[in-house]
Amino acid sequence: MRPSALRLLSRPAAVLGLATALALTGCAPSTSSGGAEQGGDDRTGTLRVWLFREVDNAPKQRIVDDVVAGFEKQHDGVTVDVQYIPVDSRAEKMKGALNDPSSAPDVVEFGNTDTAGLVENGALLDVTDAFEEWDETADTDPTARQSVTVQGRVYGAPLFVGVRALYYRTDVFDDLGLEPPATLDELADTARRIRQERPQMYGIAVGGSYTYGALPFVWAHGGEVAEKRGGAWTATIDDAAARKGVTAYTDLFGPGNCPPATCAQMGGNDTVEAFANGKAGMVIGGDFNREAVGNSEVAGSYDVVPLPGVREGEIAPAFAGGNNLGVMRGTGHRGLAVDLMRRLAGKETQERLFAEMGFLPTFTDTRQQVAAEEPFVEPFVRTLDVGAKFVPATPAWSAIDASQVLPTMFQRVVSGKQDVPGATGAAARTMDEAFAR
Repeated sequence: MRPSALRLLSRPAAVLGLATALALTGCAPSTSSGGAEQGGDDRTGTLRVWLFREVDNAPKQRIVDDVVAGFEKQHDGVTVDVQYIPVDSRAEKMKGALNDPSSAPDVVEFGNTDTAGLVENGALLDVTDAFEEWDETADTDPTARQSVTVQGRVYGAPLFVGVRALYYRTDVFDDLGLEPPATLDELADTARRIRQERPQMYGIAVGGSYTYGALPFVWAHGGEVAEKRGGAWTATIDDAAARKGVTAYTDLFGPGNCPPATCAQMGGNDTVEAFANGKAGMVIGGDFNREAVGNSEVAGSYDVVPLPGVREGEIAPAFAGGNNLGVMRGTGHRGLAVDLMRRLAGKETQERLFAEMGFLPTFTDTRQQVAAEEPFVEPFVRTLDVGAKFVPATPAWSAIDASQVLPTMFQRVVSGKQDVPGATGAAARTMDEAFAR
């Protein structure tokens, strides 16, 4: 899921560009056939667009309005109706749209972990050909492209990306003579040192319900959540490498850093809030948390570096959260909808979204450009550039995520109810059942 549709502490995926006034030709972008229940290709009429409403929606609306004005000017007889929907109600809204196509949008914003489920439900149009013909996509981040790809076909355009890195208190580090940790082992040692010297603080705020803060430890140790074998997904969270990562993360819970009594139930928002309130020396936070931390009592007393890996010089892979745009399969305006989607996901407006809202671009060249202009995002860009990770591209992931399989696994370990082999084994069995269904 996006690190975000909220601009405060929760900002998927997590969480997640809107447009460029591309001087596209008058030819309609080609789309793939993809099935029998598609609509038509009318060249006039009203296009409906559903976008997520942000806490501060005014900048997003200004950017979208500019794109829409240019689009309507280029297409006589076309009107665009944009609605901003609450992210929390997206599932209900999409269900209604699928049950009543007459009320459905033509273009829709969705969390990147929603892609596979929407494709399975027949909601999204296969836009592979249009995506490949779009010259800007040569610069699309591979992980962002993966987030709109199901079984080799493309079902949208990446809109923005969110990623996490290590926030740390510069004043605390200076007082204790500490340096930013260069490995995950050093991270654990540094956290315990801070807790020892500042017993009122967590060395690093961690949460048993913070899946996307924990997974970098699994990936850094060479583990995976699941792998596709013979065309089917199989859980690998109980493999030896993954167990090392689970152990490294769960070892951070305890009286020497973050006591399970308070930390086992914490999620990502809780850990960032603890850091922002001065209760932690470090936290794994997202680029989308900048506003919350920058406006808190630790403003001016923190910095950010990439989360280190197992060996010095390595960066732990991060989860690539974010949002995508897609075209509904039942649209009656296929060509126009694809054109508008590309305008609402191109480089020019991704630059504007970053400048006005802080959304990280999904294009590598655009991202490097904004990093040069804004030093704060440099550690997040470095993290993305070394290769971020994504969740299994299968509808089963929605069920796994909703059932809290991974948080339950971490919580059982940190609470002492199960050891790492037992908890990871139970999680793997539950995941395999979901994959089989």
